[in-house]
Amino acid sequence: MKNIIIIGARGYKASYGGWETFVTNLIQNYRDKDVAFHVPEWTSNKDSKNKIIKKDHVSCLQVYAPSLGFVTMFIYAIKALFKMKKYIKKNHLTNTIIYVLGCRMGPFYPFLVHPLKRKDIKIYLNPDGLEWKREKWSWWIKQCFKISEYFMVKYSDEIICDSAAIKNYIDNKYQKFHKKTHFISYGAYLNNKIKNNEKIKNLMQKYDIKENNYYLIVGRFVPENNYELILKEFKNTNTKKDLVIVSNVEKNKFYYELLNKTDFESDSRIKFIGSVYDQEILKYLRENAFAYIHGHSAGGTNPSLLEALATTKINILYNAIYNVEVGEFASLYFSRQEGDLKKLIEKVDKFDYQMINKYEKLAKNRIKEAYTWDLVVEKYKKIW
Repeated sequence: MKNIIIIGARGYKASYGGWETFVTNLIQNYRDKDVAFHVPEWTSNKDSKNKIIKKDHVSCLQVYAPSLGFVTMFIYAIKALFKMKKYIKKNHLTNTIIYVLGCRMGPFYPFLVHPLKRKDIKIYLNPDGLEWKREKWSWWIKQCFKISEYFMVKYSDEIICDSAAIKNYIDNKYQKFHKKTHFISYGAYLNNKIKNNEKIKNLMQKYDIKENNYYLIVGRFVPENNYELILKEFKNTNTKKDLVIVSNVEKNKFYYELLNKTDFESDSRIKFIGSVYDQEILKYLRENAFAYIHGHSAGGTNPSLLEALATTKINILYNAIYNVEVGEFASLYFSRQEGDLKKLIEKVDKFDYQMINKYEKLAKNRIKEAYTWDLVVEKYKKIW
């Protein structure tokens, strides 16, 4: 029996974001009776710590870390790896692989992994995107991420990157470490369409959203997702369609800065509807959008982009290397240049059925040829 431990996501089947979606889909599609998965889960409840919860035959050790903003996941990742050392010993696990997601452990990492390596446990690292490039972090936090990345790349056995651009960066930046690197993307599903139901109708009515009459954004409410740019450009368009934004909107400093710079509340077409964790509703919103706008400018392959290509007819992406790598000729691209996105939206707004159908087919074919979960799992099995 091979034991695979995945550390770094908040948990298995957890409703949070990219890592959690990835872990759940990877495990559910792995389908190998000779492999057992173990996923530590973050909990803010002290009473739950060290409990093991079974989910779909996945063993989920509960790891307590206090809610302290962005520091939470640093503490959780370090504690999770430390706890899994004891877990391996207590449960007599053999033939074990540890897959670490994200670069959060910094100088603590070598001290945590050396004892594991001595027991012939192989350590794989997925560095995610370039966290130190994100606009939301201060200069000091960015330096912490750079240092953490250095230590974690150096002391991992092999590196798995979800973007070819990130793989190239690791190969060039850390050439002296002679690390074996792999490119394995995330995956997406090409399923049957979601039928309208009561909970979907309620949401559509609540925000007055009409099928095929809105542009859609799905993404974290952070500066590097280009909300300011998109809102300013959309406000200047003459489209009669809405802009529906699915995001963890909090009325924080960024929210009020954005409101001050764009005055988005004065435009009735712009609709922030908060986070949507119900996958059925989210898929329906994607399928019935006129077009999807993806403003992400940092990170690697983004799961929300793959899901958009698999479901939405037209995809309008910010012209970043990670997005072009995924979208290729199946998408349309905009830059930061003033008026660029406005013109593109007004152009797309006039697309006839044939043009819409063309881009929908290109997007679906892009997923089929490179981003299905079967392809992703097959690549992981070859490595592991």
